[in-house]
Amino acid sequence: MFGLSKKKLPQPPREFPPVPKWRPSIRQPLDRVVERVAHYTDQQRDFVVFEYGTCVLVQDGLSEEEAAAQAKDLLSKIFNFHPDMNPGHMKDGNITVQYNEPALNVVLEDIVQLNWAEIERNHQDALVASEVLMTPLGPNKFDDFGKKALLGRCYMFMDAQDPKVVRIERAAV
Repeated sequence: MFGLSKKKLPQPPREFPPVPKWRPSIRQPLDRVVERVAHYTDQQRDFVVFEYGTCVLVQDGLSEEEAAAQAKDLLSKIFNFHPDMNPGHMKDGNITVQYNEPALNVVLEDIVQLNWAEIERNHQDALVASEVLMTPLGPNKFDDFGKKALLGRCYMFMDAQDPKVVRIERAAV
């Protein structure tokens, strides 16, 4: 032959795990998030709270260090395995976003209403590269409920990328 070789052009590195572009500027009051999670679990579970409000349910009675380590491990499992989300309506009007491990994000309805313009403007950037979520409206088409759920999931991504435990809540005795 003529010395020609087939070379593949270098591909840009694929980010894994993939993360959404949107990092919401909306900060929810953590005291209220904690109060809601305690209420939703009937104050029967220990849980660890991360900086952006992701709450990870941990084994009751662990030391502070053990609880933080278990929560970080569970959050890492969610993040490094495609983070399936299961959003749900709560009786109080809030939304919870749960995952394939015992963790959740609460989306407070009144905070959503105060920040709707940002959510409406950015919800499509809450999807990760090449992600397709099937909804009743069609692929990657979201009603208000879906947009709120994507906001909650963004908080999980933010916490998982830089997990900072801010408090540990204990079950009521």
